Amino acid sequence: MAYGTALAALADPTRRRVFERLRSGPKAVIEIAHGMAVSRPAVSQHLKVLKQAGLVREQRDGARRIYAIDPDGLGPLRRWLDQLWDSALDAFQAAAEAEAASMPKRTKHSGRGRR
Repeated sequence: MAYGTALAALADPTRRRVFERLRSGPKAVIEIAHGMAVSRPAVSQHLKVLKQAGLVREQRDGARRIYAIDPDGLGPLRRWLDQLWDSALDAFQAAAEAEAASMPKRTKHSGRGRR
């Protein structure tokens, strides 16, 4: 249940904000923390949890660490969400077909008079 780890990691609102800041591309911790109501060390701790969940990857650039979203880590979560969506669409299709089958058949009338 790899998606469960990702869901647990993203359950924290601050952690979600940290993750969302990476949508525009890789960033250093200082860039991610800029303007947030939490300290850089707190952001680093949130990034550690996201990394352990496989949602972000880390690359060292000298003394700096650059973080980016890991698309491979999003795969299990995406597949799980797609399954839910597929089930919802199947249920909608079945309901629409049942409703269509229960409606009286209509005869074709053009609504125009004959000449």
